[in-house]
Amino acid sequence: MKLFKYIFWILYRIWFYILVALPIVALLPILIISISREQWYKHFFKLARFWAKFILIGMGFNYKIVREQIPDPKASYMFVANHTSMTDIMLMLAVVKNPFVFVGKKELAKIPLFGFLYKRTCILVDRSSAKSRQAVFLRAKRRLNQGLSICIFPEGGVPEESIVLDEFKDGAFRMAINQQIPIVPMTFYDNKKRFPFTFFSGGPGQMRAMVHKFISTDGLQIEDTKDLNTKVRELILNDLITNAKA
Repeated sequence: MKLFKYIFWILYRIWFYILVALPIVALLPILIISISREQWYKHFFKLARFWAKFILIGMGFNYKIVREQIPDPKASYMFVANHTSMTDIMLMLAVVKNPFVFVGKKELAKIPLFGFLYKRTCILVDRSSAKSRQAVFLRAKRRLNQGLSICIFPEGGVPEESIVLDEFKDGAFRMAINQQIPIVPMTFYDNKKRFPFTFFSGGPGQMRAMVHKFISTDGLQIEDTKDLNTKVRELILNDLITNAKA
C-alpha cells in the first residue's frame, strides 16, 4: 500500500509541473504581447487567473471562497495571506478579481519558463539588500498609481510545516500606510495539507479561502506599522487555529 502511495505522490508532483507549464507554452505568444507594455498588464492578469484556475482544477482542488467583504473593482488594495504552499499563488489569483502585482523573492525568477514571466510581471525583492527593498516601494507606488493593487505574503517565505503562522515582515504594512490603501487579510486553510513542500504528501480535496473584512489605513502613520502588522497577523492566526481543521 505504501508503494502505491509513493508512486501516486511522484506522479502527482509531475502532473502539477505539467499543468503549470502547459498553458504557458500554449499561450506564450499572447503572454509575451500582454507583458510587452505595462498598460496591458490587466490583460495578462486575466490570463494569469485562467492559468491559476486551470492548475487548481487539474490538481483536483475544489476551492471554496468565503468573502466577508468584496473589493471595489476601481480601488487599490494590499492583499495579504498566510504562506504555506506553491499553490498559494494560484489560489490568490483565483480568489482576487482586482488586478494586482505580486511582490516576491527574486529567487523565483530562476524557475524555467515560469521565471521568465515572473520577473517581467512581478516586483522582485532581494531581502538582504536595503537598496532592493527601497526600490520595491518605488515600483509598487508606480503600479498603484496605474490603478493596480499589490499582493504580498508577509511571512517572507514558507515556514517550517510545524509552524502555524510565522512572524510577519513589516513591508506590506508600511507600504499600505504610505499609500493609504486598505489591507485585505486572507486565510488559506488547506494549502499546506493539499500540496505541501514535503514531497511525499498531499492530494486532491477541498481548498478553502477566507477573505476577511478590510482593515483601513486612513490616518495611520509609519509609527503605527508594527501595531498594524500585529493586528493582521493575530486575525489570520486566530482564524487558522479556529478553522484549520473544520
